[in-house]
Amino acid sequence: MITKPWDAQLAYWLVKPLKDSWVNPNHLTTVRLVTGLAAAVAIAVGDAIWANIGAVLFALSNFLDHTDGELARLSRKSSKWGHQYDLASDAIIHILLFVCIGYGLKEGKFGWWALLMGIVSGVSVACIFHLRNQMEQRLGKDASRQPNFAGFDIEDVLYLFPIVTLLHGLEPLLMAATIGAPTFAIWVIWQFWALPQPESN
Repeated sequence: MITKPWDAQLAYWLVKPLKDSWVNPNHLTTVRLVTGLAAAVAIAVGDAIWANIGAVLFALSNFLDHTDGELARLSRKSSKWGHQYDLASDAIIHILLFVCIGYGLKEGKFGWWALLMGIVSGVSVACIFHLRNQMEQRLGKDASRQPNFAGFDIEDVLYLFPIVTLLHGLEPLLMAATIGAPTFAIWVIWQFWALPQPESN
């Protein structure tokens, strides 16, 4: 039975040779962050070719997100700061992605409303990341883990992003995110408030 997602397994085999090298997990987090920022900037250009480039970079960044954790476990170089750096990078990339999608679509049918839609989606994503981080700290990583089916996590749908740009689907994606992200954020807020409150000393 497969418990670790396929992309995490691939990341494990790719970073295994780095176990005893000078490369540490924070180096890989930085590469992931730079790749994600480059993806957001490319998408903000508003050109179809750049959107496709940005989508591929984003998919790559999403995969690289697994490499730092795998290396940290292999080399036993885990640190609280590194974990927080990883979480912050995740949040920054996903927030900027939606804001940049909105900015890149400002010349389309939504006009400047697209930027506002991107900001609403990005802020909602920021709320989700923050609360899930709080839930992870309170319950532990395993307790807050996303459902897994046949080696695929829910978040693996992000690898389909290049298909969205190839099919010129950024406007429908932004509209769906403007509705879906706040809705999901409200659900996560409800989950968070339903947790048992920590005992005070």
